[in-house]
Amino acid sequence: MRFARYMGYRLVTALPVIFGIIVLNFLLIHLAPGDAASVLAGESGAATPEYMEALRHKFGLDQSLGMQFLTYVSNMAHFNLGYSYRNDADVSSLILERLGPTSLLMLTAFGTALALGIILGLVAATGRNSWRDNIISLISLVAYATPGFWLGLMMIVIFSIGLGWLPTSGFDTVGAGHEGWAEVWDVARHLVMPAVSLALFYLALYARLMRASVLEQTGMDYVTTARAKGQTERRIMTGHVLRNALLPIVTIAGVQAGNLIGGSIVVETVFGWPGIGTLAFNALQSRDLNLLLAIFFMSACLIVVINLAVDVIYAVLDPRMEI
Repeated sequence: MRFARYMGYRLVTALPVIFGIIVLNFLLIHLAPGDAASVLAGESGAATPEYMEALRHKFGLDQSLGMQFLTYVSNMAHFNLGYSYRNDADVSSLILERLGPTSLLMLTAFGTALALGIILGLVAATGRNSWRDNIISLISLVAYATPGFWLGLMMIVIFSIGLGWLPTSGFDTVGAGHEGWAEVWDVARHLVMPAVSLALFYLALYARLMRASVLEQTGMDYVTTARAKGQTERRIMTGHVLRNALLPIVTIAGVQAGNLIGGSIVVETVFGWPGIGTLAFNALQSRDLNLLLAIFFMSACLIVVINLAVDVIYAVLDPRMEI
């Protein structure tokens, strides 16, 4: 019952945040020059005033900014994400088509970065100032300073063009007709380079943070007390230090989840990954406002959900927090 009340309270407090994001996204997009009507008119080569007026009337752009905003908020309240006139399709269907590839890329990158970051940080901290600590620290520093898009381009040059080990772009091999495990293997080969490009920065961040957190916890009084009671170092590390050292990792992971969504746009563009990031980039180029607003709205909701999950995990790791 207490957990249900806590979840309800957090969801209620999240509503003003989501509404504020809706207002901000709507205003920022409409402050940019141009609109979908001007883009379509330019592509068709017919930019007469009558044609432009007809397009703007069709898209609802001839209405006042306030009326467009009220229409948009009303549609959001009814879970209607709108219609993409640029793609001549419902926005919801366009996003659902791309949700699978983006979810696969983000979960793979995030899970790899988090797991390897924790392990490498723990290994570095337990061997403080040793050769493995120095190597991990050096690799983390280089990975932290390497731009993801540059790494992706270099991987394409080396592993695709040079060695021919991995495909250059796409989600799977077009026209290959793979099924079953052959299809899984094909998708996995296409996934390797985008996932590594997206995960490397966060892996370095989590490794450095985990190392610092473990070293901080090992200097606490409760660790000294545990050693005085005769507990082994393995027992101290797994039963006491590791649990407390994970708290800042959980916090940073929740904050960085939003940056991971933004980073996927660049990575998906570099590798031609057919996800929401590529969809957002194309929508921005074509001034498809309905599609852009829907993507921003779903991203904001996802970040709110992730922050809620972080609070729950935090309470599980730290019994001092009450839900």
